[in-house]
Amino acid sequence: MTIIDFIKENKLISPGQRVLCAVSGGADSMCLLHYLSENAHRLGISVCAASFDHMLRGEESASDCRFVADWCSKHGIECLTGSGDVRRRAELEGMSEEEAARASRYEFLENAAEKLGCSVIATAHNANDNAETMLFNLTRGGGLKGLCGIPPKRGNIVRPLLGTTRQEIEAYNAANAIEYVSDKTNASDDYTRNVLRHHVTPVLEGINPAFFEACTRTVQLLREDEACLDDMALKAYNEHYRSGAFPADKLLELPKPVAMRVLRMICGRSLSFTHAQAVYAIASSSEYRSADVSGMRVECDVGVLYFGREYSVPESVELKLGTQQLVPGSEFAVKSEIIANYGKKNESFNILYFNYDSICGSISLTSRKPGDKIKLCGRGCTKSLKDLFSEAKLSRMERETTPVLRDEKSVIAVYGFGVAERCIARPGDKVIRVTINKTKLTGDN
Repeated sequence: MTIIDFIKENKLISPGQRVLCAVSGGADSMCLLHYLSENAHRLGISVCAASFDHMLRGEESASDCRFVADWCSKHGIECLTGSGDVRRRAELEGMSEEEAARASRYEFLENAAEKLGCSVIATAHNANDNAETMLFNLTRGGGLKGLCGIPPKRGNIVRPLLGTTRQEIEAYNAANAIEYVSDKTNASDDYTRNVLRHHVTPVLEGINPAFFEACTRTVQLLREDEACLDDMALKAYNEHYRSGAFPADKLLELPKPVAMRVLRMICGRSLSFTHAQAVYAIASSSEYRSADVSGMRVECDVGVLYFGREYSVPESVELKLGTQQLVPGSEFAVKSEIIANYGKKNESFNILYFNYDSICGSISLTSRKPGDKIKLCGRGCTKSLKDLFSEAKLSRMERETTPVLRDEKSVIAVYGFGVAERCIARPGDKVIRVTINKTKLTGDN
């Protein structure tokens, strides 16, 4: 496959686009710059160049930048150069030199593209680079996505030489008498990629002389599989993920590779294999379970996975009869008042009536407390709130946030469940009416 065929098949560049070629001055990037400029008319594009000095090799790297600028000047190609103290950035930001170099380089390229009016940035990664990336990810356990290597396109970054081997690049340069510079650090084994390049891939080429071509084909197949699984995961995500929650049974129905991708969509691509497995494991639990992953808490509660769920437990508030009050730490407002002659049956679970004389001391609204019990009117038995909530299949959040009313003796009512038998109001009684609503406080007290 020719470079132009690779560009068209992967839809890297469209006619009418202005392309910024990232050029270090080395064999690969000079090949790319020459090829794109020579075939600009066939592709219907215009070509610019940009070269960045990482300031890691002193005068040598500065000289490489000048070489690129001079070459572009001779060939009528607009070029921008820049530099950055990568070593200092690595120290200040706690990065490796490789990470700092990459970050600085791409920041420069994005700025250069904007200045030159380019919508696409072309880099010179080739088939050998892709195979080395694939091998590196294999050794560190990168999963299917890691084995897909370097993508031909990511955002506005394109890689036209990804289907071209280094041997083919060298042949092209020789045939076209293209000059280039050599980076001495490429000969050093201080970098992992160089170790693979110098000691691993030559052995694999000895087994299969067409190793890099085989890797290119394999990566293409893996990339197609990855895209298929991603599409399935996205469909499941869109169908079932709502407001930070995903039904556990729907996750478990998915093929596991798809389920893992759904979890990464929710938790972020940095979700590790171990953390993804932990979340998948709690999804199958019939009891409340949680896991802390990627800076968030994931909970499986009543058959639902909650991601980064936050809630506040209602603070204790003593009711002031005749007023409406907000309950701190909750979305509830409570209104309490005295009624001299109760005349109707209580049929609401948020409007609660208590016999005035049955109340011991003051009434407070709180969350549940360990050991809380209540004998609800009409139930005929005393139950712990723990059992009451469990039988009602309340989620952990609902259990912690359900308002509980108590006097100085015991629990007298539970929001949504009813009033304690000892406090029940009867027609003609003097009563205390308490109304609890999920509303903001409005009006005057």
